[in-house]
Amino acid sequence: MISFANRVDAGRRLSEELVRFRGPDLVVLGLPRGGVPVAAEVARALGAPLDVIVVRKLGVPAQPELAMGALGEDGVRVLDEAVLRATGVAATDLARVEERERAELEARVARFRPGRPRLDLRGRTALIVDDGIATGSTARAACLVARHLGARRVVVAAPVAAPDARSRLTDADEVVCLSAPRGFAAVGSYYDDFSATRDEEVVALLEAASATPRTSCDEDVSIAFGGRRLEGRLCVPPSACGVVVFAHGSGSSRHSPRNQYVARVLQDAGVGTLLMDLLTRDEEGDRALVFDIEELAARLETATEWLATRPGVAGLPLGYFGASTGAAAALWAAAGSGSVAAVVSRGGRPDLAGPVLGDVRAPTLLIVGGDDDAVLELNRWARSRMTCLTELAVVPGATHLFEEPGTLARAAELARDWFVLHLGPARQEPRGEVDP
Repeated sequence: MISFANRVDAGRRLSEELVRFRGPDLVVLGLPRGGVPVAAEVARALGAPLDVIVVRKLGVPAQPELAMGALGEDGVRVLDEAVLRATGVAATDLARVEERERAELEARVARFRPGRPRLDLRGRTALIVDDGIATGSTARAACLVARHLGARRVVVAAPVAAPDARSRLTDADEVVCLSAPRGFAAVGSYYDDFSATRDEEVVALLEAASATPRTSCDEDVSIAFGGRRLEGRLCVPPSACGVVVFAHGSGSSRHSPRNQYVARVLQDAGVGTLLMDLLTRDEEGDRALVFDIEELAARLETATEWLATRPGVAGLPLGYFGASTGAAAALWAAAGSGSVAAVVSRGGRPDLAGPVLGDVRAPTLLIVGGDDDAVLELNRWARSRMTCLTELAVVPGATHLFEEPGTLARAAELARDWFVLHLGPARQEPRGEVDP
């Protein structure tokens, strides 16, 4: 049975499944109160604005759990005419329930968002996040309200949900959850710490999100190389301590959800990123080129030289992050450069850079899944031939692509800590394996 340490852990793990929604039109909406800490982690990982979606369900007087409608901000009221007809609720009873729930909704808005307007949802993707879905009635009400407020697309996400509740959320365009166990119990039974979220915590999370500057640079770039154009995405947060170039492996690109997730973790720590395609679209199917490490390294070096000319980026400490064959290219390029301050390999093939491993001077972290047996041995072999500061971090339970819950988040944290430490004067420390 899947379980979470707390809501922050749940949000980080849920984020891994939501990176495909990242974009300029995304708004993350937490359902108060417990959904907001989860939503805050999702918003941070996806680089999206955070808000609450305050809704009140209009329960049938004789059956409060049965929703006959929902209320939202700005006077939004959505009624379920089928339920009203089936239950025969009188207009006066409906008005009485609406008056009571409207007063509670407005009080909550005043508490959660004092002096701040709600984020405009018109034409945007509303990603509604809760800490768990039991009956689904509140999430359904939130979907109706978000749609009424102009959201173009509505997605509901939660770490855990009852299977039948998930199937009832037909008002959402998509529902994402990490687990929908049979024999679903209370939401809190899937958390080690499910202590109540206080109003003050919700307010603090919203204020922190609204005060956080996004980026000073976030743009698509194109780099010339031998008559070709290599496409990339450059994102540099304000006051960045360095910039990391991603060297993608075979079958991957700047659009890889895994690499985008790792990049966002670095950006949140104040590290700029350049997610770059080392191969053009026409070259991706050429297996010989995919494994031509020297050629890939030359292209990485070209990107490095290009960065050195970029206003606001030139002069920042430089790092390489490589996956699969991209890790070998990163090490090969680092071996020929004195400007690389740190290298991280995730599930990489550093053995393919064998001839130059002894020439690498940049502190290097090799991250490998504990269940990726063949690649783990290749990384151990490579580390034995490196003379620079080199550490091997083994993530328990992870296979080659770090698809298991929580493993990619752990790899991203290890990479983040390595780059934050070494994008500056290198600190030589004993070599060994890291206990992640």
